[in-house]
Amino acid sequence: GFEIAVPAAHAVEVASKLFEDPSVNPTGLGARDSLRLEAGLCLYGNDLDHNTTPTEGTLGWTMGGPKSRRRSKEGGGTFLGAAHILQPDGKFQKISKKRIGIQGVKAPARQHTEIFDATGETKIGEITSGTYSPCLKCPIAMGYVDKANSKIGTQIMLKIRNKMQTAQITKMLFVESRYYRLTE
Repeated sequence: GFEIAVPAAHAVEVASKLFEDPSVNPTGLGARDSLRLEAGLCLYGNDLDHNTTPTEGTLGWTMGGPKSRRRSKEGGGTFLGAAHILQPDGKFQKISKKRIGIQGVKAPARQHTEIFDATGETKIGEITSGTYSPCLKCPIAMGYVDKANSKIGTQIMLKIRNKMQTAQITKMLFVESRYYRLTE
């Protein structure tokens, strides 16, 4: 699928042109949300907010390596907020929580579902996004857990509709991306 952004003044014209093709079908936010989640992409307000750093959200890759222009003082790595996430040498500061992928449940875990350790006794985090994956044909979710409990393969429990369900921390992205960017 595609998400297309156009100036509002041209939206009706572009949409009308697209709908002339019988192979084009419109979709809603639910389809966009499942595609976003399958790709392991964050939605601001759900998976990221002003209390979450890019490193907690596993988005450090957007800033390049420790010696990159964005992360080194020599390259001008003094962007707004750098002091909160970078050490003087350009490496990331330690984090207390980490965004993780979750699979293995029977029912989709929605936003604010509590994440517990494998015993089901200690709360270690919370789901930020969850849905059924059309590509994988199973529920998937992402959320944040204490860094100590973030290892891929870790068994966890989710409290879904007041019932504890077993799940597992998995890698993200859930489905390999095949992004296509038009040349300008």
